[in-house]
Amino acid sequence: MKVSQIGLISKKISNLDEQFPVQDMLLQTGQIDQFSSGVYAYGHIPYLVKKNIDNIICKTLSKYNCSEISLPILQPESIWIESGRLDRYVKENVMFRCLNEKGNFCLAPTAEEAVVSYAKKRLFSYKQLPVTYFQIGQKFRNELRSRGFLLRGKAFDMMDAYSFGRSWEDLDRAYEQMKLAYLEIFSSLGLEVQPVGADSGAIGGSKSEEFMMISDIGEDNILIDKESNKALNCELLERSDAEEYLRETYNINDIAKLEKKKAVELGHIFQLGDKYSKSMNATFIDEKNGYKNFIMGCYGIGVSRTLAMVYENSIIKKDGKFDGISLPLNIAPYSIYIIPKNDDVEKLKLADEVYEELENKNISVLYDDRSDISIGAKIKDAKILGIPYCAVLGKTLDNNVITIENNKDGNKTDVALKDFVNYLNKLEQLRKNNVSLEEIIENNL
Repeated sequence: MKVSQIGLISKKISNLDEQFPVQDMLLQTGQIDQFSSGVYAYGHIPYLVKKNIDNIICKTLSKYNCSEISLPILQPESIWIESGRLDRYVKENVMFRCLNEKGNFCLAPTAEEAVVSYAKKRLFSYKQLPVTYFQIGQKFRNELRSRGFLLRGKAFDMMDAYSFGRSWEDLDRAYEQMKLAYLEIFSSLGLEVQPVGADSGAIGGSKSEEFMMISDIGEDNILIDKESNKALNCELLERSDAEEYLRETYNINDIAKLEKKKAVELGHIFQLGDKYSKSMNATFIDEKNGYKNFIMGCYGIGVSRTLAMVYENSIIKKDGKFDGISLPLNIAPYSIYIIPKNDDVEKLKLADEVYEELENKNISVLYDDRSDISIGAKIKDAKILGIPYCAVLGKTLDNNVITIENNKDGNKTDVALKDFVNYLNKLEQLRKNNVSLEEIIENNL
């Protein structure tokens, strides 16, 4: 891909938001675009990063036997009346509504109603259970306090999954399996999260846990028990039976031993039971030929929010100040940023030939073809875009060598010109496992 085609605004970054510097940088350089408060468009690089996050989520959930579907974003309000939740969502002004003479609709803030409507038309017998459906798509909530750029928006991408079982035992198994899947997903994304006991909120149900990433930019406060390392959301202390609940549910006997930390919520899992299947008359035929309501769980990951934290977690600092980002190798859409020397006709011709060979081999590289930008500015843009490696095809070509710089730590590796394409081809094949160029060269992989 050529840099001239991706819509990058090349400029000196200034006055970055102190709390959210990376997302502010994305906004200033045109990599995200704010249409209104809480409504954003993704530029080329962040969009491809988000797609890679989507792919990791999908592959992991598929490995755990979850079935991917796609439910409508525009939903008839009749299913919300059926569940009994419409009045609450309207009263709290959460829902975006589309009212006309042909019917009343809403833009999905969540999808419990839609997935129950979907499931009860195809899950008839206990022999078909348990099953878990999931999707990745946009949700819409009228957030009155949109903040942190992609961390809390009115329109946002979410993975939402829903398990249908015969019993609470089925639900317990699905819940624990999803918990393992979440930990695997966030580990693959390079994000350290911790399951945290939480309140079920508007979704309802009984047991629920949030997946929190400890961070100074978080708006949530979590409490960590110093002895057991168990964690819970501070909201649980607002319960009238807080001490009893913590003792029975988490075996925490002394609130004074809880340590408070700021965190960002990236995922949430709930045990719903029959809350929605009962209100929407969703049943299956059991082993005794009787009708029973599905026992459900629901599970969400904020993909937009996860994308934001991948970026915030990839920051490069120099002398304590923002100096760019370096995305994880397995998530970055391009492994290397190639800069040709435009003022040398022979070297530019060679660089064009190398780029063409890489393209023909389907090796994903970003090629800076801009003729009106200095090499120094291009190197800066390589860091701004978060590409893990950078190579300037300039003076070193006189010795038939290309110097590749690791944008994260500044380490440089010399590769013979004749081996350059081969090394990048290996990197392309192995980077999904986060194998670095340095490892490939050092171990002759």
